Amino acid sequence: MKMMVKDAVVQRFQNICSSRGIKINELAVISGVTPSTVYSMLDPKRRKLQIATIKILCDGLGMTLAEFFDAPEFETLEQEIR
Repeated sequence: MKMMVKDAVVQRFQNICSSRGIKINELAVISGVTPSTVYSMLDPKRRKLQIATIKILCDGLGMTLAEFFDAPEFETLEQEIR
């Protein structure tokens, strides 16, 4: 199933948290951001993401951006330009 990049990023963070037994609030705490920052990223109405926020969350998870984006979620994305 193809998805938009924002949906893939959200799914990737949810999958990582689930596999590590981490709640969304814990992701915020270990990354040094407010829970509202993470929850706003997960909000389906919000379409824009900042790479700096993704990097901060990856830092909290102890992974690089390359490791984060090297996942099946990013292999077949929809065209963003419509």
